[in-house]
Amino acid sequence: MIRSVLSVTISHTIKRSASLLLKAGLCLLLAGFLLTACKGDEEESKEVCKDASGYVYQTVTIGDQEWMAENLRTTSYSNGTAITSTTSASSWTALSTGACCNYNSSLDSVEIYGRLYNWYAVKTAGLCPSGWHIPSRNEWTVLVEYLIANGYNYDGSASEDKTAKSLATTSGWTLSVIEGTIGYEISLNNSSGFTALPGGGRGSTGAYFDAGEYGYWWTSTENTENTDEAYFRVLSSSWTDFYEDTCDKNAGFSVRCVKD
Repeated sequence: MIRSVLSVTISHTIKRSASLLLKAGLCLLLAGFLLTACKGDEEESKEVCKDASGYVYQTVTIGDQEWMAENLRTTSYSNGTAITSTTSASSWTALSTGACCNYNSSLDSVEIYGRLYNWYAVKTAGLCPSGWHIPSRNEWTVLVEYLIANGYNYDGSASEDKTAKSLATTSGWTLSVIEGTIGYEISLNNSSGFTALPGGGRGSTGAYFDAGEYGYWWTSTENTENTDEAYFRVLSSSWTDFYEDTCDKNAGFSVRCVKD
């Protein structure tokens, strides 16, 4: 009887142990699957915005828009075609096709500010990574209006454009003594996460200007009143707003892409 009971007990113990081992194995298998799945998601999310030259970009969602949180650096269109690059001022001035350059012809500037592009490159299909595009004049306006309406003006107001501080990085800008400007109490910048940089520009004469004090970004919108020009947005270390203007298409400005 004791032996019989012992036999049953051992049998139950073995079955229970086997059951536990099976459950443990299934749990480990499931955990491994989930870990692999999560890892895959992380890898995919890191390459959500990867350009044809292999650069991968941080992004930020502001309202209903997802933006690059870095300036474009690519030297190729998304189909693999190389973008013309020139250090010569006279060559830059003469171009009427897409081109890019490094500020002051410096590779170091690319890591900080990205590259500068003329508007002909902006209008060439595939400058942005697949699934992304150059923002139109209206899409930039949507960004600014969202920031104004949602408390991103430096003084908390919900009227007028005082969004510059919320867009700019917390370092790299020329300091200012004017309240509410990017260069004033610079550590309070970038509440939106847009991380705008003072990458300067390249003029239609081929000269470089304004790095550290101004940042310029193209829109995809042509000036219909003067078709030699297109619209752009500009931030200054001594301004409170994100100003809009037009400029010659062969100027060189930074580029941000927005998700389709």
